[in-house]
Amino acid sequence: MTEASRLTLDLDALASNHALLRAAAGGAEIAPAVKADGYGLGAALVAGRLWDEGARSFYVARLSEGVALRRSLGDRAATIYLLDGVTPGAAPAIEAAGLTPVLNSLPQIEAWNSHARGRVLDAALHIDTGMNRLGLRPEEAAVLVGAMDRLKFLNITLVISHLACAGEPDHPLNARQRARFVEAAALFPDARRSLANSGGTFLGEAFRFDQCRPGISLYGGGPRDVPDTRIKAVATLEAPILQARVVPRGESIGYGAAFTAQDTTRVAILAAGYADGVPRAAHPRGSVWFDGARRPMLGRVSMDLIAVDITDCDAARPGALMQIIGPDLPVDEAAAAAGTTSYELLTRIAPRARRVIKGG
Repeated sequence: MTEASRLTLDLDALASNHALLRAAAGGAEIAPAVKADGYGLGAALVAGRLWDEGARSFYVARLSEGVALRRSLGDRAATIYLLDGVTPGAAPAIEAAGLTPVLNSLPQIEAWNSHARGRVLDAALHIDTGMNRLGLRPEEAAVLVGAMDRLKFLNITLVISHLACAGEPDHPLNARQRARFVEAAALFPDARRSLANSGGTFLGEAFRFDQCRPGISLYGGGPRDVPDTRIKAVATLEAPILQARVVPRGESIGYGAAFTAQDTTRVAILAAGYADGVPRAAHPRGSVWFDGARRPMLGRVSMDLIAVDITDCDAARPGALMQIIGPDLPVDEAAAAAGTTSYELLTRIAPRARRVIKGG
C-alpha cells in the first residue's frame, strides 16, 4: 500500500518541452537553467536527459550546484555557467570544477582577472538592463571598455542580461531592456549574446540572439505563468487517501476551523501537506484531481495532511492516489490557487515525496 506522497518525473515530457523551446528559439542555442536542483526535480537527472537531447550549456546559481553538476555529467564536455559569479574566495573552486562564472560587478571582474595570473580564463558578463538585481549597469560596462586592463586575462565569451517582464509580452520594459542590452553588448563585439528566459524565447526573433536560457517551461510551467497546452507536465505529485470520513453539517475541518461544512460532507484525508511542498495557503481555492474531476481542498493544509471533498465520489477509498499537480491539474493553476508561482511550487516539493522516473 502506498503510504507517502509520490512525485513522478516524466523525462520524455521534459524532452518534448526542450524540443518545443528549441524550435521556438530558431537558430539560437538552448542552454537550460538547472539551478535549484533542476527546479526541484533533480539537476543530475534532468541535465543528463537534456544532454541526450542536445543541450551542451547549462546554468546554475550556487557554486555547490555547479560542482555537483560537473560531477554528475562526468566526462561530458558541458559548459556550466555560474550565475552567482565569483564570490569572495570562490575563484579556485570555480576553476577546479571547470565552471564559467557570470561576472556581475567590477569587483568580481577584478577577482577573476587576478585569479587568472597570466593565463586566459573564460567568463560571461552580466549587464543589468532594468531588473536591478545582479549585473553591471550599462554605464559601468562602458567604463570597463575604457579600462581593458581589467579584462587583460579574461576571454569574455558571452554577454547576458535578464528580462523582468518576459511573461507579459506587451509590457514596455521588454523593449526598453532589449534596446539597452543591444547597446551594451555592442561594447563586446566578439562575445555571443543571451537575453531570453522561457518567456523571452517566445517573444520573437528580436529577443533570441545567440542563446536562450529557459527554465520553467522545460519543467512544465507556461512561459506566461498560465497553463500552455504546448507544454507537457514533467512533474506529477500525488498523495494517497489515508482515511475517508463523514463530517456532519455545522462541524469544522482542520486548524483554525477555517472551513465549516454547510451540509453533511464526505471527506478524504490525504497523506501530504506543507512538509511535502503543498502550500499551506492552498485553501480555499486549492483542489486536487481524482476520478475525472477536481475535488476542492477543505480547510487549511497542515504539515502532513490535506482534507478533500469527496461527496458523491464512490471511488475515493484509502490507498487511492489523488493528483495535486500534473497533467490534469497544471502546475500554474495549482500555484495560482495558492497565491504563488509555478517556480516556487516546483522548487518546494520536499524530498520525502517518493520519486518515480518515467522515460529514463
